[in-house]
Amino acid sequence: MRRPLRAWILVGASLLAAGAGPAYAADTPPAGSAAGAGAAPAVRYTVHDLGTLGGTRSKATAIEGDTVVGSSWTSGDAAEHAFAYDLRGRTMTDLGTLGGSSEATDTEGDYVVGQSELSAGGPTHGFAYDLRTRRLVDIGTLGGSGSHVTGLSGDTVVGTSSLPGDAVTHAFAYSLRTRTMTDLGSLAGPSGVSAAAAVSGATVVGSSSLPGSPATLTHGFAYSLRTGRMTDLGTLGGNSSTANAVSGSTVVGQSRTTGNGLAGYAYDLRTGVRTDLGSRFLTRQLISGSTVVGGDGLLASSFDLTTHTSAVIGSGRGVTEVRQISGNLMVGDNFAPNSFAFVARADNGAFAYLPSLGGLNSHAAQVNGRGVVAGSAAPAASDPSSANGPFHATVWVPHPVA
Repeated sequence: MRRPLRAWILVGASLLAAGAGPAYAADTPPAGSAAGAGAAPAVRYTVHDLGTLGGTRSKATAIEGDTVVGSSWTSGDAAEHAFAYDLRGRTMTDLGTLGGSSEATDTEGDYVVGQSELSAGGPTHGFAYDLRTRRLVDIGTLGGSGSHVTGLSGDTVVGTSSLPGDAVTHAFAYSLRTRTMTDLGSLAGPSGVSAAAAVSGATVVGSSSLPGSPATLTHGFAYSLRTGRMTDLGTLGGNSSTANAVSGSTVVGQSRTTGNGLAGYAYDLRTGVRTDLGSRFLTRQLISGSTVVGGDGLLASSFDLTTHTSAVIGSGRGVTEVRQISGNLMVGDNFAPNSFAFVARADNGAFAYLPSLGGLNSHAAQVNGRGVVAGSAAPAASDPSSANGPFHATVWVPHPVA
């Protein structure tokens, strides 16, 4: 289904950094970069409204290459369907459902993954959609009623599924090539509980219950798809941990410390070295290369595993959350108290807010290798008493400043 691509040329990062603007207010982003945040990127952004599948709202959740994926309401807001948007062809495709509503959560190469209800209000199964054949495949479960997708790398989809009887859930890996689902088990054996959080290459990470412990007490794990072995990543001295993201051989997550404190950590699978990241990395741990990002519930920070240096990300105002890091680029939201999408650099601390579609607020979800950011933004409201119209899936395209 084709939808028009409406471009709005607005002031971008470099102009925000250079120009003076109104004083910061709680419901508007501050003009320019925060003091000490570094020079903003030498680019400006064109914001594009990707439209909807006929309904009032849509959102983008992931981007890779020229493909943006997410979900949109259909005509009459009758149902929510997963979509894939081709940036070159400016075409939004309805990916359909397995019977109820659906949402796309990730894309790589020719595949889109997500989950769909089997019927309205019914159980949810993970799906894979082939952009070449335009075929939606139910990836099934480990014998239970439901499954949920959390990651995609190459031809491997990972997530969590219920087992027969729905009393226990296990992490799984699904091969798009062979269309087979593998039960990754748990650190506590078949009766334990596990959940997959992310995958990179042949390494799946997540959290698992332990032998003789309640299901709520977990350790982070790393599972090798090559050897079929699950490794307990241990803790920072406390009794529990999680594993939330992986890049190369480095896993990041959260752990209890000696004395029952909380801290973020990074674990090198090759050397077994564990780095305590401290209490500034309690939430949303992400990693790209040697750079870890996370938050303390208020501010987001970065940590360089090579130099062991840390820096606060963004304005230092409100609540800052990084949604994704890819290479040196980070994207996310600053809540002050409304949500404003931003892009930042890990190498020099540059930070800038991304423009909206005419309304006040916006959200950034992911960035591709060319620096194009995907998320959602509010057009201008038809009601003058409201700051926002219904949110639409959005991309922000960077352009160098002459």
